Amino acid sequence: MVQALCSEWGVDPPAEPVDEPGPALARLADWAAAVRPEMIPCRVLKLAASQVLSQVASVRAGAAHPLGQRLAAAFGRPLQDDPRMSAGVLAGLGSWLNLDDTAYAGHLSNSTVAVPLAYAHAYRLDGLGLLTAVVVANECAARITAAATLGPLRGQSAVHTHLAGAVAGRLACEQAPAEVWQNAFGLAFGMPNWPLMRAFLASDARLLNTFTPVRTAMDACDAARAGLLGAPDLIEHPDGFLARFASVPLPGAATAGLGRRWHTETLSFKMHPGGPGIDAAVDCAADLHRMLRPLSPEDVEEIVVEASLYTLYAARHAERYVSGPGSPQGALVLHVPYPVATTLLGGAFSVDDFAGPALEDPARWALADKVRLVHDVGMTRELLRSEAPFGEALRQAGADGEAWLEDFGGASVVELLDRERPGAEDFTRATKATGARVTVRLRDGREFSRERLIPVGAAGPETRRFHSRMVREKFVSLGGRTDVASRVTRLHRMPAPELREWIESALRP
Repeated sequence: MVQALCSEWGVDPPAEPVDEPGPALARLADWAAAVRPEMIPCRVLKLAASQVLSQVASVRAGAAHPLGQRLAAAFGRPLQDDPRMSAGVLAGLGSWLNLDDTAYAGHLSNSTVAVPLAYAHAYRLDGLGLLTAVVVANECAARITAAATLGPLRGQSAVHTHLAGAVAGRLACEQAPAEVWQNAFGLAFGMPNWPLMRAFLASDARLLNTFTPVRTAMDACDAARAGLLGAPDLIEHPDGFLARFASVPLPGAATAGLGRRWHTETLSFKMHPGGPGIDAAVDCAADLHRMLRPLSPEDVEEIVVEASLYTLYAARHAERYVSGPGSPQGALVLHVPYPVATTLLGGAFSVDDFAGPALEDPARWALADKVRLVHDVGMTRELLRSEAPFGEALRQAGADGEAWLEDFGGASVVELLDRERPGAEDFTRATKATGARVTVRLRDGREFSRERLIPVGAAGPETRRFHSRMVREKFVSLGGRTDVASRVTRLHRMPAPELREWIESALRP
């Protein structure tokens, strides 16, 4: 059972919705600057504590990999005297292996945890101050990302998420006034980043996909502190952010239900490295490994992975760049056959499998060549019913969302929408159904199959109950100390000296 994180508070505080009119950035700034710990429900703070430990585990994994070591050689260690540099390095190390946590909407933790960690350590904040900054950053980043979700950039390519997450994560730690928040947001979004897919998939530029926007956000905060002004209506203005970054702009998503709809409750914790749909397929492959071991490529006729259109969409982009051991890391983390084959042979899939000598194992690639991806209509239907990654946006968009979905997946996918399903009043029951069914057909005629609709760690009932245990296991599996992991359940009670020591211990190799 998950240990109560804030039991001394007794019950959750009452919701205090904020629905005042005005420009989105101005409303976000006013709300974020006013948030105090007692305004955040206990269940949300518990999720944020798990999010901190989960993302620290991701940073550890990124730092241990040869490419992560090159990033640190270029820009320094994760904790430095200048928290602006620490924020960028922590963001970069935690993102590129796709071990970072996601939500509706966006890959939040690369900025919403990385930046508060850097500033909480530098400013000697206590644990409750850190958690409050993480939640506020989540809410700001997720909302702006949701407003542009029905557009050309999604997932890790939506790096504008980190402009909002980094500004909010830093200014919450600094308890900056609303005017500074508003101008920092406006300046950060004045020149938002737009990644090129070729660089994202075929080069090491992926390591900079959060580092760069976080650095931009740090400059925006400094500029706002010095008195530079940003446009408060930059999100919704006809010449603004959504006009360029959203095919179907949803400006209302940026401020809907402030203080009532907590996007932090849509968190999904990444238990395996890799992109959309890999999680559920690896979960299934691990179950099948226990049934089939020992297994060799010669035993297998074919492996069929059935998944939603979302998984196939990402896989199609990656497969053009994957040709074996020398394939670029940016494409490998989105490639389904290699992790499925690796897990069937060894029972698990970890960051070590993205580096030599594991990556050069011919047996893995021989088995990966037998993996075939197939669209499962039922899984796409359940994906669209989920809040994350974009089901809630489609419901808010209505008929305009159907046009976007047809461009994304074709007219047949539009017919899978549940048009009677209302948008969520809150996210206490949010789900992310990025499922998979893995079937192994052996040469002797036998067939074995496993299916999972919600991956281990993804938003859903199981994760809401057991997220603390799940992320502790993730942290320890990536080399973290057990005693450091166990202390996360009292993160909210840590005084400043203890939190500083905990952060250092959690990141120590």
